[in-house]
Amino acid sequence: MRILLLGFGPFPGVPVNPSAVLVKALSRRRRPALADVVCTTHVLATTYAAVDHDLPKLFAERPDIVVIFGVAGRQHLCIETRARNARSVLSPDASGHRPQQSIIALNGRTALRGAAPFADLLGALRTSGFPARLSRDAGRYLCNYSYWRALERARGSRPLVQFIHIPPVRLGSRRQRRDRRRLAFRPLLAAAEMLLIALIAASRR
Repeated sequence: MRILLLGFGPFPGVPVNPSAVLVKALSRRRRPALADVVCTTHVLATTYAAVDHDLPKLFAERPDIVVIFGVAGRQHLCIETRARNARSVLSPDASGHRPQQSIIALNGRTALRGAAPFADLLGALRTSGFPARLSRDAGRYLCNYSYWRALERARGSRPLVQFIHIPPVRLGSRRQRRDRRRLAFRPLLAAAEMLLIALIAASRR
């Protein structure tokens, strides 16, 4: 089974993106449930152009599962259930570009719903003890945009595409390590591993 793990690079206000750190660490995990899994990681530049350029090439490698992680200022890990046909014309991406249109697809649907078993994923995350919930709002920035574009490329449930919003976590800087308002990274990594195992089980049904 081939799994593609996607994270994002820095963007205005987030000089170190924990989603990029997470996908690299997650690909190195070794568990019996992951023994016959090949994980490929890719860190997307946080720009609309990078999403449009990189996703077609990554999907051409025919992964079975695509998991996209992005960071949001929330206190929960959020399983996004849908991507909205919306994007911000106010917030620039990492290159300074602002979209001209507030929708992604002209004459398109208002939202695209993912095909993952969301209740199963939430149950797996809750066994890890990490705070988690389902979400119907992936925002209007690159996270929502990449989820929309990935779901557009999926055909039915293949590949199985899922977007996950992670909260800010404590990483390597001294300031972040002292910030007790942020959750710790290791519990997040363990929770992401449980989520990945649940997605693998769902894909094999």
